[in-house]
Amino acid sequence: MSVMNKFMSFLGLQEQEEIVEREQIPVEEEEFETPPVETRKNPRGNNVVSIHSQKNVKVILHEPRSYDEAQEIADHLRSHRTVVVNLQRVRTDQALRIIDFLSGTVYALGGGISKIGGNIFLCTPDTVEITGTISEILAEEHDYNRMR
Repeated sequence: MSVMNKFMSFLGLQEQEEIVEREQIPVEEEEFETPPVETRKNPRGNNVVSIHSQKNVKVILHEPRSYDEAQEIADHLRSHRTVVVNLQRVRTDQALRIIDFLSGTVYALGGGISKIGGNIFLCTPDTVEITGTISEILAEEHDYNRMR
């Protein structure tokens, strides 16, 4: 309040402003059930999560016989399951269509796809990271079998 307003209020020429304190209503926090996660401190300061905290980790082995089964594989990926796809029993044109479909699905979900053998692919959701290559091992096996 300014000096002039105080003076006017003192003389009764202006009504005093009432200061109203509003009562604050406490906000109740909603309770969410969260699974317990074991964390350990790394010397570098990063959090490390125990692999045992994830209970329902599944790897699905799938051997489609036609392109129609590609959607079933995509549903597993959407459910955050890793899928190994064996395309050895499918015609080449159908196998290419399945891989194209799965590549788009994996890209949309932020996951990864890797070739791990002749017509065998590993499709992973965003929660799984693929590192390393197998192509070198396969080349060595091919050379080894050729020498025998």
